[in-house]
Amino acid sequence: MRDRTAGRPSGQPASSEPFWRTKSLEAMSPAEWESLCDGCGRCCLLKLEDEDTAEVYHTDVGCTLLDGHACRCRDYPRRQKRVPDCVRLTPEAVRTIPWLPPTCAYRLVRDGQDLYDWHPLVTGRAASVHEAGISVRGRVSGNEEEFTTDELLDRIVTWPGRTPDTEDPED
Repeated sequence: MRDRTAGRPSGQPASSEPFWRTKSLEAMSPAEWESLCDGCGRCCLLKLEDEDTAEVYHTDVGCTLLDGHACRCRDYPRRQKRVPDCVRLTPEAVRTIPWLPPTCAYRLVRDGQDLYDWHPLVTGRAASVHEAGISVRGRVSGNEEEFTTDELLDRIVTWPGRTPDTEDPED
């Protein structure tokens, strides 16, 4: 559920829209860009790609730097040095990455949609993403160094690719 009036402080004129409704991804300041991340951690889960079909499967296994409780990178400034295949989100990358979660603010803005009502930019509280059950908190089985490649096949899950209204609590 998305509320088009959310994100507007009371008393603010109706014509003054939040930046994510009025700016393109390219026009955002670095602070605005970073604030779009809701801290769910879904993009930091390992993904497996079928070599024949190019279909991407999410696992419940985190990147080596993912803090599964905080749902944040343990070394965000140096993540690409420590994890060479870490994908840096840029406007260009957001336009081409097929596996961004459907709840991802970068994807939503890219597609001209509004943020969900639980997004921290809307609620003003970082914890709202966890309270809404969107984050990976409590759902990460471990970090990548704890599993072999064969074991990753047993860790495939579908919930990272779903919206809250389509999630199965058993998955």
